[in-house]
Amino acid sequence: MRCPFCSHEDSQVKDSRPTEDGSAIRRRRQCEDCGARFTTFERAQLRELTVVKSGNRREPFDRAKLERSLAIACRKRPVPPERIERLVSSIQRQLETTGDAEITSEMIGELVMEGLKALDPVAYIRFASVYKDFREARDFEAFAGSVGELGRE
Repeated sequence: MRCPFCSHEDSQVKDSRPTEDGSAIRRRRQCEDCGARFTTFERAQLRELTVVKSGNRREPFDRAKLERSLAIACRKRPVPPERIERLVSSIQRQLETTGDAEITSEMIGELVMEGLKALDPVAYIRFASVYKDFREARDFEAFAGSVGELGRE
Protein backbone atom coordinates (compact mmCIF):
# COMPACT_ATOMS: atom_id res chain seq x y z
CA MET A 1 0.00 0.00 0.00
CA ARG A 2 1.41 3.38 -1.03
CA CYS A 3 2.01 5.89 1.77
CA PRO A 4 -0.35 8.89 1.45
CA PHE A 5 2.32 11.18 2.93
CA CYS A 6 5.53 10.37 1.03
CA SER A 7 4.22 8.00 -1.71
CA HIS A 8 6.66 5.25 -0.72
CA GLU A 9 5.48 1.90 -2.12
CA ASP A 10 5.74 -0.21 1.04
CA SER A 11 3.97 -0.03 4.37
CA GLN A 12 3.67 -2.46 7.22
CA VAL A 13 0.39 -3.53 8.84
CA LYS A 14 0.57 -2.81 12.59
CA ASP A 15 -3.00 -3.75 13.58
CA SER A 16 -6.06 -5.30 11.91
CA ARG A 17 -9.59 -5.56 13.21
CA PRO A 18 -13.10 -5.83 11.79
CA THR A 19 -15.31 -2.74 11.67
CA GLU A 20 -18.31 -2.59 13.99
CA ASP A 21 -20.74 -4.03 11.46
CA GLY A 22 -18.22 -6.63 10.26
CA SER A 23 -18.44 -5.48 6.63
CA ALA A 24 -14.80 -4.40 6.39
CA ILE A 25 -11.37 -4.83 7.94
CA ARG A 26 -9.68 -1.76 9.40
CA ARG A 27 -5.90 -1.85 9.07
CA ARG A 28 -3.47 0.46 10.84
CA ARG A 29 -0.33 0.82 8.69
CA GLN A 30 3.09 2.41 9.06
CA CYS A 31 5.22 3.61 6.15
CA GLU A 32 8.60 1.88 6.02
CA ASP A 33 10.26 5.03 4.67
CA CYS A 34 8.90 8.06 6.58
CA GLY A 35 7.34 6.22 9.55
CA ALA A 36 3.94 7.91 9.17
CA ARG A 37 0.90 5.95 10.33
CA PHE A 38 -2.38 5.77 8.43
CA THR A 39 -5.56 3.68 8.31
CA THR A 40 -6.97 1.68 5.40
CA PHE A 41 -10.21 -0.26 5.03
CA GLU A 42 -10.59 -3.50 3.12
CA ARG A 43 -14.04 -4.56 1.86
CA ALA A 44 -15.26 -7.55 -0.10
CA GLN A 45 -16.38 -6.57 -3.58
CA LEU A 46 -18.69 -9.04 -5.28
CA ARG A 47 -18.44 -7.51 -8.74
CA GLU A 48 -17.32 -4.41 -10.58
CA LEU A 49 -20.33 -2.12 -10.95
CA THR A 50 -20.85 0.45 -13.68
CA VAL A 51 -23.39 3.22 -13.18
CA VAL A 52 -25.45 4.18 -16.22
CA LYS A 53 -26.28 7.85 -15.86
CA SER A 54 -28.64 10.09 -17.81
CA GLY A 55 -27.67 10.44 -21.43
CA ASN A 56 -26.32 6.86 -21.30
CA ARG A 57 -23.00 8.01 -19.80
CA ARG A 58 -21.21 5.31 -17.82
CA GLU A 59 -18.86 5.57 -14.89
CA PRO A 60 -17.55 3.13 -12.26
CA PHE A 61 -19.58 2.86 -9.05
CA ASP A 62 -17.97 5.09 -6.40
CA ARG A 63 -18.74 4.13 -2.81
CA ALA A 64 -17.12 7.34 -1.52
CA LYS A 65 -19.49 9.43 -3.66
CA LEU A 66 -22.47 7.62 -2.13
CA GLU A 67 -21.04 8.19 1.37
CA ARG A 68 -20.60 11.92 0.65
CA SER A 69 -24.16 12.28 -0.64
CA LEU A 70 -25.60 10.62 2.45
CA ALA A 71 -23.35 12.64 4.77
CA ILE A 72 -24.56 15.87 3.14
CA ALA A 73 -28.21 14.83 3.50
CA CYS A 74 -27.63 13.93 7.17
CA ARG A 75 -25.51 17.00 8.03
CA LYS A 76 -26.48 18.52 11.40
CA ARG A 77 -28.97 15.71 12.02
CA PRO A 78 -28.82 13.25 14.94
CA VAL A 79 -27.63 10.42 12.68
CA PRO A 80 -24.46 8.65 13.88
CA PRO A 81 -21.77 8.07 11.22
CA GLU A 82 -22.02 4.32 11.88
CA ARG A 83 -25.67 4.34 10.69
CA ILE A 84 -24.64 6.12 7.48
CA GLU A 85 -21.84 3.58 6.96
CA ARG A 86 -24.28 0.69 7.48
CA LEU A 87 -26.73 2.23 5.00
CA VAL A 88 -23.96 2.65 2.39
CA SER A 89 -22.87 -0.98 2.90
CA SER A 90 -26.46 -2.16 2.61
CA ILE A 91 -27.04 -0.22 -0.62
CA GLN A 92 -23.77 -1.47 -2.11
CA ARG A 93 -24.62 -5.06 -1.17
CA GLN A 94 -28.08 -4.73 -2.76
CA LEU A 95 -26.54 -3.37 -5.96
CA GLU A 96 -23.89 -6.09 -6.12
CA THR A 97 -26.44 -8.87 -5.63
CA THR A 98 -28.75 -7.75 -8.46
CA GLY A 99 -26.71 -9.88 -10.84
CA ASP A 100 -26.17 -6.97 -13.21
CA ALA A 101 -22.78 -5.37 -13.80
CA GLU A 102 -24.53 -2.18 -14.96
CA ILE A 103 -26.91 -0.34 -12.68
CA THR A 104 -28.82 2.87 -13.29
CA SER A 105 -28.34 6.01 -11.26
CA GLU A 106 -32.13 5.95 -10.74
CA MET A 107 -31.85 2.58 -9.02
CA ILE A 108 -29.20 3.97 -6.66
CA GLY A 109 -31.34 7.05 -5.99
CA GLU A 110 -34.38 4.95 -5.14
CA LEU A 111 -32.37 2.74 -2.76
CA VAL A 112 -30.98 5.86 -1.06
CA MET A 113 -34.45 7.36 -0.76
CA GLU A 114 -35.77 4.13 0.75
CA GLY A 115 -32.90 3.98 3.25
CA LEU A 116 -33.15 7.65 4.24
CA LYS A 117 -36.90 7.43 4.71
CA ALA A 118 -36.30 4.88 7.48
CA LEU A 119 -33.26 6.73 8.86
CA ASP A 120 -34.26 10.40 9.18
CA PRO A 121 -37.22 12.31 7.65
CA VAL A 122 -35.30 15.60 7.25
CA ALA A 123 -32.37 13.88 5.52
CA TYR A 124 -34.91 12.10 3.31
CA ILE A 125 -36.50 15.41 2.25
CA ARG A 126 -33.07 17.03 1.70
CA PHE A 127 -31.93 14.21 -0.57
CA ALA A 128 -35.27 14.10 -2.39
CA SER A 129 -35.18 17.84 -3.10
CA VAL A 130 -31.97 17.34 -5.09
CA TYR A 131 -32.72 13.89 -6.50
CA LYS A 132 -36.21 14.80 -7.70
CA ASP A 133 -34.98 18.23 -8.83
CA PHE A 134 -37.60 20.38 -7.10
CA ARG A 135 -38.08 23.56 -9.17
CA GLU A 136 -40.52 25.51 -7.01
CA ALA A 137 -41.51 25.81 -3.38
CA ARG A 138 -44.80 24.03 -4.27
CA ASP A 139 -42.84 20.90 -5.25
CA PHE A 140 -41.08 20.95 -1.89
CA GLU A 141 -44.33 21.57 0.03
CA ALA A 142 -46.14 18.71 -1.71
CA PHE A 143 -43.33 16.27 -1.04
CA ALA A 144 -42.86 17.38 2.59
CA GLY A 145 -46.61 17.04 3.11
CA SER A 146 -46.55 13.45 1.83
CA VAL A 147 -43.69 12.65 4.23
CA GLY A 148 -45.69 14.16 7.10
CA GLU A 149 -48.65 11.96 6.20
CA LEU A 150 -46.46 8.87 6.23
CA GLY A 151 -45.45 9.64 9.82
CA ARG A 152 -49.11 9.82 10.94
CA GLU A 153 -50.13 6.44 9.53
